Amino acid sequence: MDITERELADPWEGVLAAPARGSDVGVLVLAGSSGRIDRERARILAQQGFTALAIRWFGGPGQSAGICEVPLETFTAAVDVLQLGGAQRIGILGTSKGAEAALLTAVHDQRVDVVIALSPTSRVWCNVGPGHDGAHHPYRSSWTWRERPLPFVPMDDSWTPAEPDSGPVAIRGWYELSERTFAHSLPSAEIPVDAARADLVLVAGGDDAMWPSLPFAEQLARRRRSAGATVRLISRADAGHRPRLPGESPPSASPHFKYGGTPEADVLLGKAAWPHILDVLGGPGSVAPAG
Repeated sequence: MDITERELADPWEGVLAAPARGSDVGVLVLAGSSGRIDRERARILAQQGFTALAIRWFGGPGQSAGICEVPLETFTAAVDVLQLGGAQRIGILGTSKGAEAALLTAVHDQRVDVVIALSPTSRVWCNVGPGHDGAHHPYRSSWTWRERPLPFVPMDDSWTPAEPDSGPVAIRGWYELSERTFAHSLPSAEIPVDAARADLVLVAGGDDAMWPSLPFAEQLARRRRSAGATVRLISRADAGHRPRLPGESPPSASPHFKYGGTPEADVLLGKAAWPHILDVLGGPGSVAPAG
């Protein structure tokens, strides 16, 4: 399929990829804590017939240096752009912290029809990196809505990695310890996906070494089902934090973090999720909804 690409510089850096013939389905693409613009994923979605907008949502001009009190209005403004471009059905595809943003945006913006959350969390966490003031501590919320920080779970800094200092580390245990330490903060920080009208697809690996995305996804699914809403949960016990959708390049190794899983399992998880993603967005590859 022929696609077009347009670089964006305002109000944020990004790329808009779309079928040359246009589309009435728009997808906002959000990377995680890498802070990158996920151009490849936007192109792959455009080749499937969707308009895809991938943006840099922190670390760019005028933005918070880290994932610290990032306004959810960043993402509702992107929904505006997609609608102005003719999209009648709106999806958000986010990974990791981008999935956290996608879920919260759907809770606060009822225009969102679909959320595809890869390696998600079920609750709001504290900042990753500094805010506008350059400070990492004390911990603050990752997000604001209407200029008010959302309730969040902080990190327990008594945690120490099991790995030697010289190599990449798995930080899943840090999140699990923080859940236990700050158990009193969990209820107010839960993402109320039962309040979102959007269709929900959750994709998670049981061997995720960054945070426990599969238990998080199962919590989200239970929350949806308790409200009588449907949800699709696609998982593999041997996959890690970075599922790869068909056509995506292998991810580069990190000198800092272990992501878990294996390249083969991550590809298989993405392949299993792909028909659900296409179906819920309104494209080919129709499958029956789960949940």
